[in-house]
Amino acid sequence: MSSDIFKLNRLQEANAMLASYAVPLEGVIGREHPESPDSTRLPFQRDRDRLLHTQAFRRLQGKTQVFVTGQGDHYRTRLTHTLEVAQISRDIARTLKLNEDLVECIALAHDLGHPPFGHTGEEAIDKWMRKYNMTFEHNEQSYRIVTLLENHTNSYLGLNLNREVLDGLKKHKTVHDQKDKTFSGQTLEAQIVNIADEIAYSAHDSDDGMHEDLFTMDQITSVSLASEARELSKGRDTSLRGALIHILVTDLYEESLNRLKKEGIDSLEDVQSTKIQLIGFSKKMCSRLSELRTFLWDNMYQHPSILSKSIEGSNKISELLTKEYKNPSKKIIALQKEKGSTLEEAVKDYVSGMTERYAEETVNS
Repeated sequence: MSSDIFKLNRLQEANAMLASYAVPLEGVIGREHPESPDSTRLPFQRDRDRLLHTQAFRRLQGKTQVFVTGQGDHYRTRLTHTLEVAQISRDIARTLKLNEDLVECIALAHDLGHPPFGHTGEEAIDKWMRKYNMTFEHNEQSYRIVTLLENHTNSYLGLNLNREVLDGLKKHKTVHDQKDKTFSGQTLEAQIVNIADEIAYSAHDSDDGMHEDLFTMDQITSVSLASEARELSKGRDTSLRGALIHILVTDLYEESLNRLKKEGIDSLEDVQSTKIQLIGFSKKMCSRLSELRTFLWDNMYQHPSILSKSIEGSNKISELLTKEYKNPSKKIIALQKEKGSTLEEAVKDYVSGMTERYAEETVNS
């Protein structure tokens, strides 16, 4: 048996393990610039490796989720959050017999566009961009990073990722994001990453908040979902975080299967022609998760120590944008020329790509 026939048989066997409505392992739409098949990796596995080796991915370790640098050794960064989202996404995809490699790619890329200092940093950049009739949104910046700012080859700009990955990034949406995005045409794999993102930050923010003494176990378990997780954690000998993830993933699995059956989904075409979200929580779980998010908002995101650091970070971003725009550095001029950007776009790309350490060093230089 020739090597090509052997690989084709292996691919067919692997695809046979997927649901009929999953994106096949070799993809469907392809890349903007055609590439020869790799001898050892499938297309989405190549995309994963390209993402892991980017500078933008490495810089995620210097960007925090909620706590700013210096407030603790064990809080989540954008990097640890991204890895947690990828792990949860793969677990959900495996359970639903969907494409694990595709969900991993979307998960690894979904936060690349986040600027330093969390959501307040994003708001500061957006406010600055609006002065020039433009906007800033981290999901759109993630897409810009993989299609323009990061390079895989000297032949063209961007990483030349499969279009299914790019589509997943363009349609990525959580409760924190813009409300006008729809699920039309969105693969189940992309929908999984949206939900895995919510599961990850709901669970790890509960964990981080307690570790930083922003609230106690007794306080958070006044919320019904956390209370159930606490009881489950005792029986499973696991953490509150682990129990929360288990409860949410279990509900998601059952509800998603019900929706797929109710809508008569039997193919990828069925998925992409459906206007409703097929991967999601039950109504009851949505209500319970909303209660938990309200608790975290009141007791964590609005905590005076967090707010003061957030305001400080936002001011630094605003100062950096003004400074770099009035007197562009050689790096910004080079970035503008290389990517064919306006000065405003180049400043935005440069500042939003900074780690918090580098942003502080630059604003103080």
